[in-house]
Amino acid sequence: MIHYYTFQGRSVVKVDALEEAQWVHICPPFKDGDIDIYAKAFDIPQDFITDSLDVDERSRYEIEDNSKLILVNTPIINQGSKENEAIYVTVPLGIVSVDDKILTITPADNPIIERIANNKLRNFNPKDQSLFVLHLFEQNVFWFLECLKKLNLKRNLIEQELYNSSRNEELRQLLKIEKSLVYFVNSLSANDLLMMKMKRIDFLQVRDKDPHEDLFEDIIIDNAQALEMSNVYTNILSGTMEAYASIVSNNLNSFIHRLTIITIILMVPTLVASFYGMNLQHLPFKDSPFAFYALIIISLILGFILIVFLGRSNLKR
Repeated sequence: MIHYYTFQGRSVVKVDALEEAQWVHICPPFKDGDIDIYAKAFDIPQDFITDSLDVDERSRYEIEDNSKLILVNTPIINQGSKENEAIYVTVPLGIVSVDDKILTITPADNPIIERIANNKLRNFNPKDQSLFVLHLFEQNVFWFLECLKKLNLKRNLIEQELYNSSRNEELRQLLKIEKSLVYFVNSLSANDLLMMKMKRIDFLQVRDKDPHEDLFEDIIIDNAQALEMSNVYTNILSGTMEAYASIVSNNLNSFIHRLTIITIILMVPTLVASFYGMNLQHLPFKDSPFAFYALIIISLILGFILIVFLGRSNLKR
């Protein structure tokens, strides 16, 4: 599927023809041969499109002939149906600069593209290709930060549930958050390295443009902040799960300890009764009509003595 857009001032307007477009967005679904057709229409290597659609592709940049490719990782909501999958995953966003047009390529619906296409950005100003790429970078970092805040809020709510519950559902939710954070840490690290390299070689040619260079510097700082937040949230979550595992283990040990005490106390009356269940001569109280009551009293006394003894032993610990 292909969409054409043009810029009128600071607004994005959808158009029907390639000749009118300044920005072209390509995303699935595709028909057979569509990728080859798009590559020939824009005179770009087919790898630029296929690499942008590969969910395992890492952030990087590439120059070939008159076209430039930038791959940056961006978060999307995971549409997987399995319960143990991450809430968010990261996929590449391909940005191709060719002639006077910008191509964006994504393997799935992307919130960043939707925000720009629907004119939801306040300070959007695509007066040149470099600034448009910087706006994409900026919105990508903002979307990472927004997703991180949602994950942290969800983690806090689950922790409150864990104080009063020991169900597996909360643990599954924490595991999904942890997987999302792992994706975020890896992607933000790769994005940070990419932008530092681009800034060092002046890939976007913004070194002599103060507003552009300042914006790029702010984006790098915000990306570093998002990376630090991801690491902090990951450490907090790991500590929370370890603490909860220790609490569960401690509760289990306490339960086993109480169960062992009860078993020992009940063992004494059982032992006394087992002796009188044997077909033996010369047992105490064998011919007494009060033998049953005597045995009950003896068992209770022995059980009480054990309770007192074990209780004092616990107090000494």
